[in-house]
Amino acid sequence: MINAIAIDDEPLALTVIASLCAKSEMIHLQKTFTQPSEALRHLRKFPADLIFCDIQMPAMTGINLVRSLQQDTMVIFTTAFSEYAVVSYELNAIDYLLKPINQKRFTQAINKAQEYFEYLHKKDDTSIFVRADFSLVKIPVADILYIEGLADYLKIHIKDRKPIVARMPMKDMMEKLQSADFIRVHRSYILPFSRIGAVRGTTIIIGDREFPIGKTYVAEFFARYSH
Repeated sequence: MINAIAIDDEPLALTVIASLCAKSEMIHLQKTFTQPSEALRHLRKFPADLIFCDIQMPAMTGINLVRSLQQDTMVIFTTAFSEYAVVSYELNAIDYLLKPINQKRFTQAINKAQEYFEYLHKKDDTSIFVRADFSLVKIPVADILYIEGLADYLKIHIKDRKPIVARMPMKDMMEKLQSADFIRVHRSYILPFSRIGAVRGTTIIIGDREFPIGKTYVAEFFARYSH
């Protein structure tokens, strides 16, 4: 069960959120606030797993409220203004709901929060989450064909779906994978051992693709591959 609070300067909007949460078995809405300062005081004493937060509030914007949080909390922004999508993405929001919020769209956001909550608490080590296309994207680890580094971005090639491009260093991706099946073989490539078809010299074959093994990665690759 995800413990949540909601913050909005309009009481009617909070009533809508409370009604939507009441229909979900995944969310326990503990409290609602019309004053951001009161919500922050509450969160310092009673941290929540998830915050529903309006963006445009007179006393403090939802953007500034989230930036001032002292703990890592999932956030779903609620707003009548679509131009805040980019900012919500930069603040690592789980989702961004445009008012008026309907049940179907709310359920999609809650499902994302539930999946990410389980991922954070290590109940699901079969998938990873990355931020791409202004959204939080779930990728089954077993479906990753290979990962390609492109300057400040990664291109994740996935079985039976189009590649996902995410802004992330290769080092961070290796930490996120936390799987013995993956190895970095080049400054530009991370590969799964399970998909390697053959190795010829310092060239790895996966399907009809060839990948070079960088000089600094040769020793580690062959030490692990030989086992």
